[in-house]
Amino acid sequence: MLRDMVVIDEEKCNGCGLCVPNCPEGALQVIDGKVRLVSDLLCDGLGACVGECPVGALKLEKKEAEPYDEKKVMKNIIKAGENTIKAHLKHLYEHGQMEYLKQAIEFLEKNGVKIPDYKEANMNFDNFSGCPGSRMMYFRNDDNHNEHKSSIQQKSELRQWPIQLHLISPLAPYFTKADLLLAADCTAFAFGNFHFDFLKGKAIAIGCPKLDENQEIYEEKITVLIDEAKINSITVVIMEVPCCVGLLNIAQNAAKKTKRKIPIKSVIIGIKGEVLQEEWV
Repeated sequence: MLRDMVVIDEEKCNGCGLCVPNCPEGALQVIDGKVRLVSDLLCDGLGACVGECPVGALKLEKKEAEPYDEKKVMKNIIKAGENTIKAHLKHLYEHGQMEYLKQAIEFLEKNGVKIPDYKEANMNFDNFSGCPGSRMMYFRNDDNHNEHKSSIQQKSELRQWPIQLHLISPLAPYFTKADLLLAADCTAFAFGNFHFDFLKGKAIAIGCPKLDENQEIYEEKITVLIDEAKINSITVVIMEVPCCVGLLNIAQNAAKKTKRKIPIKSVIIGIKGEVLQEEWV
């Protein structure tokens, strides 16, 4: 079948990498001074990266897409050189595509190509070849970790149910004239004081802009919340990983369609639990 794929003009590409953060699936990477499509498997064909290229080196083209064939992919990967081979294997490994990884390694062995160390430890985003949101990291500092267990249970500030965007009714009474907290799924786990600092006194809706399907429904519900439920404000709390900004985009796109205009605050939480940025947008 035909499906959209990103195509890179290597002659135009200057290796600036501005397109890379806008590919949340991690399909693009700067290797040897040029942007590479590391794996067809990871390209969703939506073209979020295309508009970020200052020299017009990226475009979407409809290409015949057969059932995924790792051997065919590897023929092109090998041509791009050792670093691209390594990046592709890391993508498969870090996304749990073990059958495809096995096929890729078998192809390399059959063709006498050296297999790079794709499992090597790399605990930062700068050189990570996959999606930052799925990068495995361990950053607990046992020396500073407080093992003291308080006998006082912190009160939950949750005042409604359900909370997932697909499940909520925007006309539920607890949304009427409320301040809305629109939170990415991971934020409550990353930020230790989430209930007191963000949830207290607010109605809440949660979602994941990377994994949730049918997100056009999210915009529709937020539009109703603004115009019909007459919410007072929206605080969007997201993680620092690139894909998470999609939730803020959903809120802003919905707000552009409404008759009423309300303030929107953006809060970005770091992967180690700190507030990186807080501003009205």
